[in-house]
Amino acid sequence: MTPQQLQQSIHKIIESLSDLIPTYKESKIDWNITEGNVAVCIIDDAGNVFGKIWGDNKIKGRRVYDIAYRKASQVWITGYKTGEFERLVFTDQINYREFGIDLPDLMGWEGGQPIQLDAETKIYCGFSGFKGVTDVAIVKKAVGLI
Repeated sequence: MTPQQLQQSIHKIIESLSDLIPTYKESKIDWNITEGNVAVCIIDDAGNVFGKIWGDNKIKGRRVYDIAYRKASQVWITGYKTGEFERLVFTDQINYREFGIDLPDLMGWEGGQPIQLDAETKIYCGFSGFKGVTDVAIVKKAVGLI
């Protein structure tokens, strides 16, 4: 995928998320977590960062974007989904020191995931604002729409 195609794909994912987010208002449990303030952060292999914050509260938006960034950057560094990486670390299947992230800095929450766009192109996505399982699902759905 060319850099221009990659940017177009990422922008399409963000547009799809913009369309999907309002449909999650129906789940009061999810929506009440951040009162509609959600964020996505996408990092490509070259380290370019793309993101968007939705919602009316800039302070909450900043907070959820910080979490989305930490999820995306952990996946970018490790190659593992958030939550999965921590399970592997705490069951002694991998050594966290090899990745340079100290134990207190592990994300732990679901919502960060690597996404293979084509045979050569992978992006690392963090989404925050809903329950972790919903964060993962909404991004997968948005990627499926491009």
